[in-house]
Formats: sequence, C-alpha cells, structure tokens
Amino acid sequence: MSRTTISHEDGVIYEFTPDLEGVTSVEPGEALTVETIDSLDGAVQSEADVIEAIPEEVNAATGPIAVEGAQPGDVLAVEIEEIRIAEAHGRVITIDGFGLLDDLDHDGIDVDIDAPRTRMTPVSDDGDGELTFEADGTTLEIPIEPVIGTIGVAPATESYTTLVPHDHGGNLDTTDMTGGNTAYFPVFQEDAMLAMGDCKAAMADGEMCGTGSEVSTEIDVTLDVIDEPRASIDRPLVETPDAWKTVASAETLERACELAHTDLLAVLEAEHGFDETDAHMFASLVGGLEISQVVDPLVTVRNAIPKAFLSRPF
Repeated sequence: MSRTTISHEDGVIYEFTPDLEGVTSVEPGEALTVETIDSLDGAVQSEADVIEAIPEEVNAATGPIAVEGAQPGDVLAVEIEEIRIAEAHGRVITIDGFGLLDDLDHDGIDVDIDAPRTRMTPVSDDGDGELTFEADGTTLEIPIEPVIGTIGVAPATESYTTLVPHDHGGNLDTTDMTGGNTAYFPVFQEDAMLAMGDCKAAMADGEMCGTGSEVSTEIDVTLDVIDEPRASIDRPLVETPDAWKTVASAETLERACELAHTDLLAVLEAEHGFDETDAHMFASLVGGLEISQVVDPLVTVRNAIPKAFLSRPF
C-alpha cells in the first residue's frame, strides 16, 4: 500500500485551536507516514545541553492533517500501525519547576532533584530494540517501546498549547498511544484537523520527571471517520488488543478519574442497556483506572474495560 508522507518540515503546531487549517488533506482510509521531531526541536544533542525552563514552544505536533468529510459529532479513528525511531539517540531531562518531585520541601519530603540535567539515551543499531541509560558508572539497557506523547484534533471552543492535555487530546503522554493500538477522538471541527508529535522511545506510566526518552520518529497510521457512532464520546478513547480505555484529563487526579469513569459508563450503557447505576457497579467489578501522566498542567488517567465485556463502542 502506498503511503502519503507528511513531515514536520511541512508544518507543525504548538497550539491546538478551533480554527486550525490543514497543511494537507487526506481521505478516510488513507495510509500515512507522519514524521515528527523530538519535543525539544533538536535543541538537546549532548548532556552539556540543558533546558533551564520550559520553552514557549514545545512538543511540536506535525500537521494539522485535514480528514475530508469529518464533521462535528463524528469520531476520528487513528490506527497506529508502527512507530519507528528516526535518530540515533533520545534524551531524558529535568527542568527546574517541572516534574512530580519539583519543590517538595514544603511537603516534608526529603528529596534532592537536580534540575536542569540531561541524560542522552543512545538507541541500539543492531536490531535488539533497546536504548541505553548510563549514569554514575552504571549502564542499563531499556526496551524500546515508542509512544506518541502529543496527539489530538482541533478543540471545540478553547485553545490549548501542545503542552496541555484536554478533551481534544493534546499532551496526553499515554503509553497506550503506541503501535498496534487505535486512538479515537471526538470531532469538534470540520475535517477534524489531526496533529501529532512529542514521541518517546520509552516512557513509564506517570512520566514522573516530566519527559520520556524524547526522540524523532516516523509513524505509520491509517485514518478513518465514524459517523453516527452508537456511543458518542466527549474525550479520547484507546483500543488495545485486550481492552477499551477511556482517557480524561483534569486539574486533579480525582477529577480526571471521575471523567474517565463517567465516559466508561456511557459506552457500557450503549453496549448492555444498563442504566447509569448498573454501569457504575459493573465497572467497579471489571474496570481498571490507570495513570497516564501527573506532570503536565493537567493530569491524565485512563479507565480500562476488557474486551470480554465490551465488544465495540461504535
């Protein structure tokens, strides 16, 4: 199958706005390769390169990609087929004022995090799919498991920088945004206006220091539009081989959990005919809350339901 390639050199955004204009237009079902630059725009190439503060423009997202025929109320399906690392190393950094353990003295936690600091993470070139973390005389090999950190569509009314996650997607930093899975987004604007970037060669759930191993990538995706979905969605949803996962972001972890859970109730109601109370009780038996990230301006969680209990929301 031939693929259309769109590169970060064709266009990137640093803000998801309601009035985005596409740098390219594709038809539903079209296969694409999306080339991304690392979240720091190539500014860090050695451990001597440190980031003193979060840049005004960060997490460049390649696009926007206009998906022809997508209309508000539809669902955009993004099948993530493969993510390939496009450079010889990644980088993991700390930034003063950013991250889970920033400025904890007032909380009575005794921890000393040095910021800024950079560790380069070389990527193996012998096909074994590992990156290297070396510090203080210790060298450790980590499996490469590429993740799309920032992915989303044009939002409904407000604008959000690519550092911020929200109902449109954005900086979700969710490990399930990876090859073999499909991400679904509510369409708020005509042609959806999809953009993605901020990829990581490896990242833990939580993204505690504020970054993963930030890398440039090539992402193979196929896009589709679902009109008149059986269950409408207000926020992103991810399909893995074994589960469906609602994804929600909010100012507090508790609020994000509430949103992800109520989103899950809606798809369970559509599948089984439950009322909200029965869906709530059923999800308490088989669902599972997972933390995506706790370091961005909003935190992100997901709520998973095994496919044994949910065939297909749409």
